[in-house]
Amino acid sequence: MSDKLVMSTGNKAMAAAVKMVKPTVVAAYPITPQTEVIEAIAEYVDGGEMTARYIPVESEHSAMTACIGASITGVRVFTATSSHGLLYMHEMLHWAAGARLPIVMGQINRTLAPGWNIWAEHSDALSQRDTGWLQVYVSTVQEAYDATIMAFRIAEDNRVLLPVMINMDGFLLSHIMQPFEMTEPGDFVPQISLPHKIDVNDPKGYGAMSPSDIHFTFRHDMEKAMRASRTVIAETEAAFAKRFGRSYAPIEEYLCDDADVVIVAMGTLGKEAEVAADLLRKEGVKAGVMRIRWLRPFPVDMKIEGKDLVVIDRDYSFGFGGVVAGEIQARYPQAKIASVIAGLGGQEVTYEDMANFVRTRKVGTEFWFGIPSEEQ
Repeated sequence: MSDKLVMSTGNKAMAAAVKMVKPTVVAAYPITPQTEVIEAIAEYVDGGEMTARYIPVESEHSAMTACIGASITGVRVFTATSSHGLLYMHEMLHWAAGARLPIVMGQINRTLAPGWNIWAEHSDALSQRDTGWLQVYVSTVQEAYDATIMAFRIAEDNRVLLPVMINMDGFLLSHIMQPFEMTEPGDFVPQISLPHKIDVNDPKGYGAMSPSDIHFTFRHDMEKAMRASRTVIAETEAAFAKRFGRSYAPIEEYLCDDADVVIVAMGTLGKEAEVAADLLRKEGVKAGVMRIRWLRPFPVDMKIEGKDLVVIDRDYSFGFGGVVAGEIQARYPQAKIASVIAGLGGQEVTYEDMANFVRTRKVGTEFWFGIPSEEQ
């Protein structure tokens, strides 16, 4: 299929990708900075460019509930939300994953109140990391488009059958215009075939009580699917690269082969960090970048032996620390980590700031950017 180069915001690129994969049902509720995603989809449906059933519900909880009801029937489903909307869905996020429904959701990262703030932070999505959803974090408009297309293929693979959350930094990417190649996926995303869909000709119970001697097996099945998703993700990204020429990996590495110190971050911070690494290289510092794309399933092959890690968290787990730094330390106990908390609530973090995090790093410590040293 041919590509068409267009200018778009991250939100509209995500909506365009959804149109390309032809979901049957889209149920959503507006919330800043996600609203543009569902507005664009609503316009596609209203203008006849999409044949989906668009359901404008009264809340985010209802949006996910409607998606669950549709997905159970075996059709392709999409929704989108952000911040407090995601929290309002919380109960039904567990239900969607536990019912093994391949729902795809665009999640535009925004901080949580109080105080009220509409800017980027990853705490909204990270607070849902144990619900059983796969989570991918994107850093460009092109990646937002491509990841959305791949998310449907990954979620709907019968080895996975878990929902996927595509995370995109609010305003920093959702409303930024960048050029991207609009790809017609064709048959790259196969027709959905949900093995446990509702069939009126073969009625079964759904979501019934599960006794204690079997309930844990359902959870173990979810974990087996999460582990299998690593293979499916790798296969999907390899097939995407072969067909469309754009390559992705669970961790995007930049100048890491000979690096002594590596900046680790997600989303737009991970992309900005590449400029910091270039700057540090000019100073004689062998710096590299690892941008974590797939947080769930968590990477199992980070090549970090012998390297200092400067992990920048746009989030915080109170009483514990930066979530990404903590997860890396738990998975790789020997990791040498300098933890940096930066970018919360849209706090500006430049490549110069990131370079300075590297210059002043102290392995084994936590540093809050913007907080006076005497208050750390």
